[in-house]
Amino acid sequence: MELFTIFLVLCMAAMGTCRSVDFSLLQGGQTNVMNYGAVGNGATDDSQAFMRAWRDICAGKSYPNLVIPGGKTFLLRPVQFYGPCKPSKIYVEVYGRIVAPKLYDYGSNNLNCWIGFWHVNGLTVKGNGQINGRGAEWWQAYTSGKIYQRPTAMGFYSCNNLLLQGLNFINSQRNHISVSGSNGVTISHLTITAPDSSPNTDGIDISHSKNVRVSDSTIGTGDDCIAFGDQTSQVFVKGVACGPGHGISIGSLGVGGASAQVEEIHVDSCSFKGTQNGARIKTWQGGSGYARKITFNNIKLEDAENPIIIDQYYCPHSVCQTTTSAVQISDVSFTGFLGTSATDNAIKLSCSETVGCTNISLDYINIKLASGNGNTYSSCINAHGTSHNTFPSLLCLKN
Repeated sequence: MELFTIFLVLCMAAMGTCRSVDFSLLQGGQTNVMNYGAVGNGATDDSQAFMRAWRDICAGKSYPNLVIPGGKTFLLRPVQFYGPCKPSKIYVEVYGRIVAPKLYDYGSNNLNCWIGFWHVNGLTVKGNGQINGRGAEWWQAYTSGKIYQRPTAMGFYSCNNLLLQGLNFINSQRNHISVSGSNGVTISHLTITAPDSSPNTDGIDISHSKNVRVSDSTIGTGDDCIAFGDQTSQVFVKGVACGPGHGISIGSLGVGGASAQVEEIHVDSCSFKGTQNGARIKTWQGGSGYARKITFNNIKLEDAENPIIIDQYYCPHSVCQTTTSAVQISDVSFTGFLGTSATDNAIKLSCSETVGCTNISLDYINIKLASGNGNTYSSCINAHGTSHNTFPSLLCLKN
């Protein structure tokens, strides 16, 4: 009580300077980047301040709560936060705005990832702050052939028991979030935004990971809202609003003849508005392995192209050779799709002519044409399975 009285008297004597005190810097149990030399004016490079704070936290020399305060903009050059760390749990609380450097100020290091976390178990990254990749320059340089490599905005690599929550991601240089080599991941209440014309700006890319949950997020980008890569299993997605973008995609898998192992991917209660695809599985010719035990349930569609699509002839640059081997797709269900398609071919099941797709089920589907007087239809190549209460009908589906 005496200390508080002395502090109050000093503030009053300072003729109002008490108003300028940032009380977040005085709270116990936090490691604030401002105490490590961060400026937060959006022009000064704050990378080293962030790294000094991280080193103390990771070594157990400071509180394991890294705070990026609100009301400030922090310019970060590429930063990589490495573990393993001494604390069993680390919290990164982002309330301010983090911005990337301009393209030609970025440098030549860490072109794969702008902000990366490596081998940090028990990590929580949360808050209502913004991660801004300032990607417009990168997109223009990439599409004009001036550059070929662009970084992920934020990556998590071998981070078990990870929680990512509440942040706003905008205009990544390439994809916004990557998760790889991780077990036990929860992602929720994110907003991810980039123009629909921005190249390869996936929302969330997940690979080589298991036991992942993504929920209650809004994603609108120039590519996949969520994409699942190789060695991914036990994933549950619920309550994601996608659009614009290329839908929620399994793959692409099997590129360059690679063997894929993807299973137990479950997508529920999601929506697609103005997307290039809805529920999509895409594989390259020449691959091997499997994609199986995949479900898409309770999906709402509004003016979505390709609402349901399996594409085993994926070849975005149209220079692929025809081969006989393919990733085996099996045990896939599409249930409870309702809404409108921007194209009349609403259901496309284009499976390998040699391997085919097996045990594909479609139930309680009603997809109508978004505009005009025509009807939607389905198409199949070597797809085997069943359908019930489905419009458009699937007469092309083999038993």
